[in-house]
Amino acid sequence: MPEEEYYTSQGVRNTKSYFETIHGKLFTHAFLPLDLPIKGTVYMTHGYGSDCGWLFQKICINFATWGYAVFAADLLGHGRSDGVRCYLGEMEKVAAASLSYFVSVRNSEPYRHLPAFLFGESMGGLATMLMYFQSEENTWTGLIFSAPLFVIPENMKPSKIHLFVYGLLFGLADTWAAMPDNKMVGKAIKDPEKLKIIASNPRRYTGPPRVGTMREISRMCDYIQNNFSKVTAPFLTVHGTSDGVTCPSSSTLLYEKASSEDKSLKIYDGMYHSLIQGEPDENSQRVLDDMREWIDERVKRYQKM
Repeated sequence: MPEEEYYTSQGVRNTKSYFETIHGKLFTHAFLPLDLPIKGTVYMTHGYGSDCGWLFQKICINFATWGYAVFAADLLGHGRSDGVRCYLGEMEKVAAASLSYFVSVRNSEPYRHLPAFLFGESMGGLATMLMYFQSEENTWTGLIFSAPLFVIPENMKPSKIHLFVYGLLFGLADTWAAMPDNKMVGKAIKDPEKLKIIASNPRRYTGPPRVGTMREISRMCDYIQNNFSKVTAPFLTVHGTSDGVTCPSSSTLLYEKASSEDKSLKIYDGMYHSLIQGEPDENSQRVLDDMREWIDERVKRYQKM
């Protein structure tokens, strides 16, 4: 089906463009509801090795059909954005690049007076939290995390020996795709048919993790864990108990330690990592229903005057 016809059939209008930042050029998507008034904006960030198209856009389309203007950007080093494929050697800059795009939209005339939410899935949750910390106070109405990466499971942690040895090369090995590959996709997707679709994404990174990427993810997870108390915005975080890629404790620790007065946690028994794209339809719909209930309530509660 032609793209435009597909989006129309889903009840949304999609536009694509590039956005220049001081750290590199980003490929961006916008998903707008066709026949509904816009009641808020949502700024979405995908996970490791992925992009904003393919199955990730299922999340974007759902939010748009609820009446939200959704904006997403391929992270630097991912999809059609600039950068070495899947290299995240300076995650603060990666987050800052996406944030500059999101803030430019958030402050534009059609949207500046609407409630605005950041959304991050998996490693995109890590990047989203960095964006939140980099933002001016009261920029965001709330935060939504889907299986965020704040705590790395023991069997997924990068080898300290590997990182130490490569570190002796004075940064020369930083972009090397030389770290052990733990085959994350198979641990993320429960539905075998959806696994085939996700695995066939031509823009998905399939090589071994890069040295600098794993070092930086480990460093940033430690940083976020040490700064959970600085989170004051309303948030919803969701996780599956059978997540083999990010620890469910990522969500529970955030919930326990954040200073936010309005915070919500949903734990789904037996669900894997990819809660919306990778679960059977009845499971993913349950997650989407919970997200819709939460964001609609916050729009009513925190509507800007």
